[in-house]
Amino acid sequence: MSKRRIGIVGAMPEEINGIVSLLEDKKEIIKGMRAYYVGTINNIEVVVVFSRWGKVASATTVTHLIIEFGITELIFTGVAGAINQDLNVGDIVIATSLVQHDLDARPIMKRFEIPLLGVTELFAPKGILDSTVEKISQLVANRDLIDSLSPQQSELFSLANQKVVVGQIASGDQFFSSNLEKENLLVVLPEVLCVEMEGAAVAQVCFEYDIPYVVIRTISDAANENSVVDFNEFVSQVASKFGLEIIQKLVKL
Repeated sequence: MSKRRIGIVGAMPEEINGIVSLLEDKKEIIKGMRAYYVGTINNIEVVVVFSRWGKVASATTVTHLIIEFGITELIFTGVAGAINQDLNVGDIVIATSLVQHDLDARPIMKRFEIPLLGVTELFAPKGILDSTVEKISQLVANRDLIDSLSPQQSELFSLANQKVVVGQIASGDQFFSSNLEKENLLVVLPEVLCVEMEGAAVAQVCFEYDIPYVVIRTISDAANENSVVDFNEFVSQVASKFGLEIIQKLVKL
């Protein structure tokens, strides 16, 4: 049986900086234009890396984690734009399934179908999903994530009532910035909660290598032209701290 080694991947460099600071016996390894940080958190071996943006970059990073670093499970954390109207900035979405919204090989195969796999969505393994939902729900119920911020930060981003939502996430090499884009997506994928640019590619690699994974996203904006949140400021001030708290909760013996 392989020794437990967790890959921790962030979609933004700001999101992994705090996690890297948790590492004991830290070692930095540069490969493929990426910095992989190897060490331990709570006596568990981990490898932390910024995936770079988009499906190709994230798939490349995760493949490298599996083949070169021998990870046995993967946690992907990052931000996402809300598609479901009930989501607010600061809410946490955990993926039960992931779909590539820009994958379309019709008429050879149906829309969103992954070539050779014959499926349109990939489902997160139940064991790691259930554990993650339970632990993050505890963080939110106890206000641990909100309390990691200053009162000024909470007020600036209107983060008084945070919730955890579990469901479908859509990934693609596209940044959503209008209500029309959101409406068009919901016509074909009505169950999508939020959109981002990496998760479904990460899920496909983990599925093909039989690596348990979970994708966790903090809602950073409404994915339309009316967003009042400064994206970069949200990532550096809020998402980075949420990610740190989440990883400390998840990475335990």
